Amino acid sequence: MNYSRRVGDATITNVIEYIGPTHAHEYLFPDMKEGDLERHLDWMAPHHYVPSMRRFVIAMQLWVVHWRDKVIVIDTGVGNAKPRRPVRMNMLSTLTPLWLEAAGATADKVTHVVTTHLHPDHVGWNTTWTDGRWVPTFPNARYLTPKTDFDLNQELYAAGDRGLLLGAFEDSVLPICEAGLMDLIGDGDQIAGCLEVEAMPGHTAGSLHFRLRSGGEEAVFCGDIMHSPLQVAVPGLNSYADMLPELAPATRMRFLERAAERHALVLPVHFGYPHCGYIHGDDQQGYRFEPEVRS
Repeated sequence: MNYSRRVGDATITNVIEYIGPTHAHEYLFPDMKEGDLERHLDWMAPHHYVPSMRRFVIAMQLWVVHWRDKVIVIDTGVGNAKPRRPVRMNMLSTLTPLWLEAAGATADKVTHVVTTHLHPDHVGWNTTWTDGRWVPTFPNARYLTPKTDFDLNQELYAAGDRGLLLGAFEDSVLPICEAGLMDLIGDGDQIAGCLEVEAMPGHTAGSLHFRLRSGGEEAVFCGDIMHSPLQVAVPGLNSYADMLPELAPATRMRFLERAAERHALVLPVHFGYPHCGYIHGDDQQGYRFEPEVRS
């Protein structure tokens, strides 16, 4: 199911590659303290946590932005036919291209592919297996990629590490570079006349957010600064995948403060239904997540 909403003159649609209770809490949040989850079960279940299974609901989704004559895809999920170690990601066969078409983002119409950070579940649909090789899925698009993350991974790859990003660097990132479609971006850059880049290191060294402002409204595409809305209420809680765990909580607090002050629609990648919402509160009283109300 795709859901669309308006932010000023922009239309934003989330395309769900898959969703389900996939992550045991001991795995997703290995340092979670007693009571961190229990205090919030009244609003976490059932869309974000399934108590009977002791698992968090994790969505895998791509965001599509229509802005004037631009068609922008933000983060590209896992992708089909990608060999990945985690079972939930391995050799998928989904109808994501059809769901992108339903969102008005056919492969030939996409003008920009924007990546918040280089992890395998954010770059998969960058490429498609065609005629025995991985080729860019969106041949007419520029692929905007975090420079810090790319440079770090490229250095490791050049040193002989072929397993980077569970293999995604080789099959989903390098083909874009080799095709000449990649542009490296960083803090303060502007994309497609509608997105402002903000550096938010912590989940990865080069993690970026994309701020959209139009018609007095605001939205922010925030990648994996939070895997679950539980981290709004407990911002010190890191996920297993936060690569800079000493930095991630402070970055998360800075993000929550900005989002609350700006009354921005927060658009993460992995939240359960309704997949986005608003941040209320402050650093003294704490923060809470308000799901976007669907009519």
